[in-house]
Amino acid sequence: MTKQIVFAITLFLTLGIFGFTIARIIRFFSLTRKGFPVKHLGKRFMIMLKIAFGQTKIFRRPVIGFFHAMVFWGFCIILFGSIEMVIDGLFNMEKSLSFLGGFYKFLMAFGDIFALLVAISIVIFLIRRIFLHIKRFEGIEMKEISHIDANAALTMILILMLSLMGMNAAYVRHAFLTGTVTQATYPISEHLTGLFAGMSADKAFTMYQIFWWIHIVMIFIFANILPYSKHFHVFMSIPNVFLSRLEPLGKLTNMDNVTKEVKLMMDPNAAFEAPATDAPIERFGVKDAEDATWKNYFDSLSCTECGRCTSVCPANITGKRLSPRKVMMDLRARMKEKGPKMLKNGRDFDDGKSLVRDYITEEELWACTTCNACAKECPIDINHPSLIVDMRRYLVMEEGSAPGEIKAMFNNIENNGAPWQYSPEDRLLWAKDLEINVQ
Repeated sequence: MTKQIVFAITLFLTLGIFGFTIARIIRFFSLTRKGFPVKHLGKRFMIMLKIAFGQTKIFRRPVIGFFHAMVFWGFCIILFGSIEMVIDGLFNMEKSLSFLGGFYKFLMAFGDIFALLVAISIVIFLIRRIFLHIKRFEGIEMKEISHIDANAALTMILILMLSLMGMNAAYVRHAFLTGTVTQATYPISEHLTGLFAGMSADKAFTMYQIFWWIHIVMIFIFANILPYSKHFHVFMSIPNVFLSRLEPLGKLTNMDNVTKEVKLMMDPNAAFEAPATDAPIERFGVKDAEDATWKNYFDSLSCTECGRCTSVCPANITGKRLSPRKVMMDLRARMKEKGPKMLKNGRDFDDGKSLVRDYITEEELWACTTCNACAKECPIDINHPSLIVDMRRYLVMEEGSAPGEIKAMFNNIENNGAPWQYSPEDRLLWAKDLEINVQ
């Protein structure tokens, strides 16, 4: 009974803290621009199965992709056992889902196998991060806290897997000593029961309870750390893939407010037919975090900081300052900085800073070639160019700020109707002395 009470208090405290954090993040979404309608649910579901659950993009780097897939699939299987532990803790039961029979035994067996596979994968990840100094894990945006965050999260996952195997081994040992039949088969943990050799049945059960509490409490702690960590993608990556952009990557979306203005220019009578409105004038493009769409912010929260986007960016590869990963991290950091102040003082609050320039320089924005290599490579379908282009739209349309070459092209289009400096009357001069037979 004491265990049941303590567990209930721990669970509700965990849910309360987690709920507060998520509610705060949801309020940040209310500050962003609307847009990105979610349609074609069936197509989105198939993309989610292929990319999120199938891990197809991860396997572009087959070796490390395999180990990452093991971690993802392992979590999917082990989640079932975690749900059972919550039920057991609340209702003071043991193996409450064992009534599922063969299906239960299948999941428990594979959960035990995946616990080992995940543990091995995590050790490999830690070795790569601590000793191998992988290039894509570095960059101006990757501060020391980013590396500490990654290593701490990986260590916690490793403890989760070790405590799970310890719990299963102690359970098997206790069943053996008491002559009872286990509710499932644990093909890995059965070989670890020697760790409890010489223990009595009571001590084996005590060890089972200790590992049980370590595992479940670590889950609760991990769940509440995730929203403040790059590993928030544990929750966000699957829905972010479901919300993937369905249009071709090279397609640039039109701005609704510009489209309306163009239609009015083409049909002046429509200006008199349109109802009067007192709605505030919408900003062209993105200057600050609140100008980004909710999907841009969703992307930033989902970013795993894996660096795959930056590692394939031609601008970054050739030594330019642009890092697609940094763009997502900067949006997330800017909302974290300004969001609470906007919630307190209103969306019009101005702290004298902005996403453009204070976080992301013009040099970075204009280095982008919009080749979409970053979006193509991203394992969770983040679309970096859409945000970059919107920030460039702000610079051009509201500040008239652009590199000299682009300004010259704009002037030529305005004056000559083409990107070149020649007037329309001179366009055919190149063919003046050519002998062309027209039939």
